[in-house]
Amino acid sequence: MNQLTFVGGGRMGEALIAGALRGSFMPADISVVEPDGARAQILTQSYGVEVSADPSSIARASVVVLAVKPQVLMQVCEQLAPHLSPNTLIISIAAGVRTSALEAALPPGLAVVRVMPNTPAFVNEGMSVLSAGSQASEADMARVRELFEPVGKVLVVDESDQDAVTAISGSGPAYFFFLVEAMEAAAVGLGLSPEVAHVLAVQTARGAGVMVSQSAASPETLRHNVTSPGGTTAAAIAQLDDHQVKQAVESAVRAAHQRSIELS
Repeated sequence: MNQLTFVGGGRMGEALIAGALRGSFMPADISVVEPDGARAQILTQSYGVEVSADPSSIARASVVVLAVKPQVLMQVCEQLAPHLSPNTLIISIAAGVRTSALEAALPPGLAVVRVMPNTPAFVNEGMSVLSAGSQASEADMARVRELFEPVGKVLVVDESDQDAVTAISGSGPAYFFFLVEAMEAAAVGLGLSPEVAHVLAVQTARGAGVMVSQSAASPETLRHNVTSPGGTTAAAIAQLDDHQVKQAVESAVRAAHQRSIELS
């Protein structure tokens, strides 16, 4: 019996497959339900896992990871429900979909855990946030941790906090990519080549991220430390304040939060 089956073999599912293989799983322990032939071929060739388009193949799994879009998740659950074993652990990484909705759509008594991962899981720097459903035990949560810890950090929160988590860490990588994109464009506008602009922006973002993660100082203190009165950084920060960038970030986070609520 396969221990672990992914329903959906997209980019996030692939990142978790790679992480599982770096952890305690072997290729023979993992299967994937993926109807797209091209994706199936990539997963089989890259990771040696079994891939099928048949939902009934989940009958062999003790853990099922639902890695599909939230808009189709309930339809997928209907297809899977007749094939699930009574003790199957269900893990959903679909944004906005509550464990209570999944529990209602699946056979009674199944343990469900909701997880909000993010795309830096591709480089083992992910942030995965777990919430237990009504039937999930501590042992179930430990199994979920085992799956997500190889791709980054793991936190456990009450499910009522998951919409806020989605707005910060789930969608958050895109906010940083947006800033790097803007910095690259500005650098090119100042006459630098796109190649030099990319290296400068990316390494600066990387270095700042490492500093803020390793320093005991707050982000505000670190910013003040590099902002000399009357200097170049002060001039730049003044422009960001004039354009109300902090308020724009807060508005963006609130919009993501609201959309997560709407998806639930």
